[in-house]
Amino acid sequence: MIEKLSGQIDAVSEKCGQVCALLIFPMVGVVVYEVIMRYVFTAPTSWGFESTTFIYGIHYILGLSYTQLHDSHVAIDIFSSRLPSRKKAVLSIITSGMLFFPTFGCMTYFSWVYAISSWKEWEKLSTSWAPPVYPFKTLMAVGFTLLLIQGFSALLKDILILKQIKEKN
Repeated sequence: MIEKLSGQIDAVSEKCGQVCALLIFPMVGVVVYEVIMRYVFTAPTSWGFESTTFIYGIHYILGLSYTQLHDSHVAIDIFSSRLPSRKKAVLSIITSGMLFFPTFGCMTYFSWVYAISSWKEWEKLSTSWAPPVYPFKTLMAVGFTLLLIQGFSALLKDILILKQIKEKN
């Protein structure tokens, strides 16, 4: 059951990462369009820079769970890489409990508070273009939620490692 749940979480993160990777195409399109308008026609857009920032932000935040799935976040593993798998799993469980879940649990909670508040106010940026911000804040909350759930999947895998080692002995 634990393996199935972890596998389902991993599948969601994998799919999210694959879809999220495609955001690079509209981002490049907006940047190319903005550069042409600015430097060829001397007519910069009012929306190009903000659009690029929004697309990159979505790309970044929705890619967090995919990066967690593939264990690709920046980490200092000088010591942990040399540990046997049992001790590595124990260390991972301890750090998840002390650092990962409290930190990203708070970030997830407050990003949802932030998004809900933005929706209540129909928040817009205070620029000349004035795009709505609430969809992007919602995507930020979704990204942190996916990261937190993927962290839970990693914790389940560490528990399985300990269980399998215990069963072998």
